[in-house]
Amino acid sequence: MREQRKRLVGVVTSDKMDKTVVVAVTTTKRHPKYGKVMRLVKKYKAHDENNDCREGDQVLIVESRPISRDKRWSVVTIQERAV
Repeated sequence: MREQRKRLVGVVTSDKMDKTVVVAVTTTKRHPKYGKVMRLVKKYKAHDENNDCREGDQVLIVESRPISRDKRWSVVTIQERAV
């Protein structure tokens, strides 16, 4: 069952909350009529148990059970630290 969970890679934009980070995930999509490639950014609130993530870190998040009203994702690994 764990293999069916969605996984996304994004950049931490906010770490001001306790055990929560906001992750911006960028995807590209082609416009249906004009064909132009658009860059879409969606923000997810993810659970960060040990408060390890800092602003600018690139993280891998995975879908999880609802933790609070807005949190449905959890941070799995920090792939790249901010400079």
